[in-house]
Amino acid sequence: MGRTSVRVSAVVLAVTGALAGCTTGTGGGGDRPGGPSRQNDAVAAAGTPVDRGRELTGAERVLVERAEQMLVKECMAAEGFRYWVGPLPTADDLEGGGYVLTDAGWAKRHGYGSRLRERAQEAQRTDRNHAYVNGLTGGERARYGTVLEGTPAGGTVTAPLPGGGSVRTPRESCLAEAGRQLYGDFETWFRAEKTAMNLTPLYVPALVADERFVRAVQDWSACMRKKGHDYASPAEIREERAASAAGAAEAEPGAAEAEAYAAEVELAVAEATCAGATPLAATARALQTEYRDEKLQPYAEDIAAYRRMSLAALARAEKITGSTA
Repeated sequence: MGRTSVRVSAVVLAVTGALAGCTTGTGGGGDRPGGPSRQNDAVAAAGTPVDRGRELTGAERVLVERAEQMLVKECMAAEGFRYWVGPLPTADDLEGGGYVLTDAGWAKRHGYGSRLRERAQEAQRTDRNHAYVNGLTGGERARYGTVLEGTPAGGTVTAPLPGGGSVRTPRESCLAEAGRQLYGDFETWFRAEKTAMNLTPLYVPALVADERFVRAVQDWSACMRKKGHDYASPAEIREERAASAAGAAEAEPGAAEAEAYAAEVELAVAEATCAGATPLAATARALQTEYRDEKLQPYAEDIAAYRRMSLAALARAEKITGSTA
């Protein structure tokens, strides 16, 4: 993916972060590049024709994911396999992605989230499910994968993508069964989710090119210069950090690492502070509403279904887990 397309696909997260007053990893229509990403009740406050209903909050998404994992565990046990739930992210872990940081408090706690990512990677490395699967015989290991994720031989569900092409998933598996129990209709959910998650290319290019957004980014850049950070845009910071990531990964813990992290936090706080002190956050919020209304009308019903089914899944997740977000 080229630099321009990376910038374009990431901008939606600046908009969403502005809406939520923090740095979420999801877009207004559930757009989650990586991710993440995905949302906050403030999205619903816009009351636009396209964005009916609301997205789940970060804490609610974590609760639904926990319920899904519990259902998968139950399904796997019925097939004779062990399965461990977690570790799952916290709501705070889900923040911080996107084109620009807008929550200075989060930035002060986590910088750009480098230590959160390291913690998540370590959790994946030590996941008990990996060790369990590796301990199975070849035949049982293959059956484990089939039971958990399914195969095309059992039939597939296909979802067309708004920007063209399609994705598909096995119709029968423990993951699919967990989806049915949470969302009621796995096939409808899969299609609605894939639509809602892939809307950014339909309106973000126009948003990025809008002169109002360009001016807001220029104002943000001027604010950053006053704080001693000469960056033309938040995207430039992301590119610089990505370029230095390999070297940072090889750095030994100690004073140098602590100094680098302190610099990360300082820059992140400046970025978020300038996003709020200039028109960038508010402009992004207004433009998202404007361009989503203009570009996404053909997908309004899919977005509504995605949100409606997400809220229904939350209610079921509360019963499954015995807790609330």
